Amino acid sequence: MYNSKELKKTIFKKHGKSEKDTGSSEGQIALFTHRIDHLSKHLEGNRNDFNTERSLVRLVGKRRSLLDYLKSKDINRYRAIVKKLGLRK
Repeated sequence: MYNSKELKKTIFKKHGKSEKDTGSSEGQIALFTHRIDHLSKHLEGNRNDFNTERSLVRLVGKRRSLLDYLKSKDINRYRAIVKKLGLRK
């Protein structure tokens, strides 16, 4: 499965403060980015999967709102996570 417990732990350990810190904005943004990448690859081969497309749009919106929140609270953390994940903005 693409979203296993071990994968989540490594994502939160790499981008958050620790593997148990699941509430940090950076960790959540990294997890959303991983899920968005997976769904995008799925949609390349399955163009008519509209439920997955809707889920993808919702995830992008959630990630955008978390990025906006982080930008308003701490611009340095925002810039660091955008650079680390390679996001366009």
